[in-house]
Amino acid sequence: MIAAQRLHIVPSRFLVEHLPNATFPEDDEWIALVRAPEGLTVVREASPFTEAERWAGFYGEAGHGLDVPGMLAAIVGPLGEAGVSVFVASTYHADLVLVPEHRLDEAAGVLTDAGHRIVGPQAGRGATGAR
Repeated sequence: MIAAQRLHIVPSRFLVEHLPNATFPEDDEWIALVRAPEGLTVVREASPFTEAERWAGFYGEAGHGLDVPGMLAAIVGPLGEAGVSVFVASTYHADLVLVPEHRLDEAAGVLTDAGHRIVGPQAGRGATGAR
């Protein structure tokens, strides 16, 4: 069993875009890129005025090696069981787990119930603190 993780709520909000005919975005305002046969997926910071679906992110406080199994599953498993959609962008050290912004509080509760510790700005509360 994977130990509980300390997860930060990233203060920024994100957009996840699919560019079917692109191999690279036209600008450099992106956070993560994934190129696949069906096109390019781009994760970028959302402006407060964005009308598209906005995503909120959880990011692990302690990095982990690529040889540590189950770290991501310990986060996305409980979210999946609760019916919360996720989009993941992995780094060498940790995973950025995005959930729809309107489900951030619910996702934080699910992760807390699963034994994780959530820190950072809480959606709908406007405060910073541990949960």
